[in-house]
Amino acid sequence: MVQYRPYTTVVLAMSADGKIADVTRSPARFGSKSDKAHLENRIAAADAVLFGAGTLRAYGTTLTVTSPQLLQNRIQGGKPLQPVHIVTTHSANLNPEIRFFQQPIQRWLLTTSTGAVFWQKRPEFDQIMVFETEEGKIDVAAALEHLSKLGIAQLAILGGGELVASMLELDFIDELWLTICPLILGGAAAPTPVEGKGFPSQLAPRLQLIQVDRIDQEVFLHYRIVSD
Repeated sequence: MVQYRPYTTVVLAMSADGKIADVTRSPARFGSKSDKAHLENRIAAADAVLFGAGTLRAYGTTLTVTSPQLLQNRIQGGKPLQPVHIVTTHSANLNPEIRFFQQPIQRWLLTTSTGAVFWQKRPEFDQIMVFETEEGKIDVAAALEHLSKLGIAQLAILGGGELVASMLELDFIDELWLTICPLILGGAAAPTPVEGKGFPSQLAPRLQLIQVDRIDQEVFLHYRIVSD
């Protein structure tokens, strides 16, 4: 049982048919400038952002805070200019040459003991966190409790669908910001915001709609998870 964990918000853009990337899983760059600004706002409000290795491999970078006003807000709030960017991956099979490793941010790795081996004596990650279950999987509950102890109070999840699914299954998500973009991607194999095994309808997480905004052709939905 997790005693303490960060307040956790999922932030994703998807097509009108609920896909976060096309069937080839190429980088999803179909969001508008308004959606990118929205995402930057959510990142700027976080102490750390968490994303899976698949998301990082697709983009090769992470989105940083560049808005002068948002940077000033973080300074005034006593926060570092950028939140911590945390990659979670069982294998930690990442290319150390991608641009992510040159970005001016704190990089943390959440992985297994096997995944940590390659990176332990390298400079790319400022911190390597190994939390493992008896089955050799990442112990998400222990990891979140550790993040809370490190002062991470607000955590933003930026994808992908497998990570979101695992967090929902453990009831570790508090809010979702979903941007609906005006295109149809289709494809049975195209990823969705929540992958995994899925939920029976009677056990599916329930949402409370907090806010709806429309900017041009995009709709921004803000949901809160309804606790039992």
